[in-house]
Amino acid sequence: MYENNWESLNKRPVPQWFADAKFGIFIHWGLYSVPAFTRKGDYAEWYRMQLDNPDFPNLEFHKRVYGENFKYEDFVRYFTAELFDAKQWADLFKKSGAKYINLVSKHHDGFCMYKTDYAWNWNSWDVGPHRDFAAELKEALEGTGVRFGVYHSVYEWFHPLYLKDPEEYALKHLIPMLKELIEKYQPATLFTDGEWDHESSVWHSTEFLQWLYNESSVRDFIVPNDRWGKETRGRLGGNFTTEYGIIDGGRKIEDVELDRPFEECRGIGSSFGFNRLEGTDDYLSAKELLTTLVSLVSKGGNFLLNIGPAADGTIPVIMEERLLQMGKWLETNGEAIYSSRIYTKKNTEESGIYYTERDGNIYAITTAFPFKEVFLGEVEYSPGLKASLLGSDEKIEVAEKDGKVLLVIPPLNPDCIKSEYLYTFKLEK
Repeated sequence: MYENNWESLNKRPVPQWFADAKFGIFIHWGLYSVPAFTRKGDYAEWYRMQLDNPDFPNLEFHKRVYGENFKYEDFVRYFTAELFDAKQWADLFKKSGAKYINLVSKHHDGFCMYKTDYAWNWNSWDVGPHRDFAAELKEALEGTGVRFGVYHSVYEWFHPLYLKDPEEYALKHLIPMLKELIEKYQPATLFTDGEWDHESSVWHSTEFLQWLYNESSVRDFIVPNDRWGKETRGRLGGNFTTEYGIIDGGRKIEDVELDRPFEECRGIGSSFGFNRLEGTDDYLSAKELLTTLVSLVSKGGNFLLNIGPAADGTIPVIMEERLLQMGKWLETNGEAIYSSRIYTKKNTEESGIYYTERDGNIYAITTAFPFKEVFLGEVEYSPGLKASLLGSDEKIEVAEKDGKVLLVIPPLNPDCIKSEYLYTFKLEK
């Protein structure tokens, strides 16, 4: 039994399924998807707060497009989701190779994407599309191999009780709401956020996590994160989360020695919520996304890649394409990713080669097309070592160079390799 303190709670191991999964999909979708607007490089899901910030173009845009008297709450009438198809989404997520999703059940505006007793008339069941998106997605994902999970903001910008007394808000609103969410939808992940203004004691985080680990119906498999108070990121909680390479306080992922599975989240572009100002040049290519995935996995982490659907329930085509491209690559190279573990803690990015290990086999993933020779400076040479290129039948010769492995590559036809962007060598004893 876990006790109501961080020392005890931090001893709970991150469930193995999460350490094996490696790739998940974040879904930022809500009222902010109606305007889908902010300046480039910022988060469109913060649209409401940016209306009050003169450094942003949101207010001028808002008045011009929606009028002087149009309130943020009025976006409900335009959040129709008329083209949303949960099964279609689930099929895409399966094809992407992702093993779990995190649906934003509630962002900082407080609007909920599911049926709840704690946000009367401010949720997608009571108003707007009159649909329970959490329930629909969870049902659609059953049998796909993709686990259902949620994101949930701990604070709400304009909740009267929060503005009056954050601790009272936590006790009377946040924790009961979280418990309802957990027991009703039994998510595999719980990605909390918005914790930064107060210590975890104000949020009563340890009290909630004690219940989650000891009493909840998901206690054996749920993976919460580390966003439970202004002092907790990268230090306390479940899996440690980084965001666009930053873990907390400006610290970058490469500056932190992480002793447990961690998760990097980012958008395909610079925003989480859909930003219509972003063009093709603002989105990462398939190769850049796959390199991010491989880099994170080689360090023992997961990649939580965000998509921002439109208000009508469609996933922007460029985002859909990226997911399908990643899924096609994972079909051939997934054995080097799923259930793999760290092979070396050395930073190998400059060499353009990333390493993982699984079932006694070593995998070397290169960002350059294999040509003539590939030197694996992190792998000790031993007689009898065999090498193969995933997705190809060509024979790869193993030689020795300075006590390390040198792969001798025959002429390769790219059209005859079932892989593109990155290339994976498998070494077996």
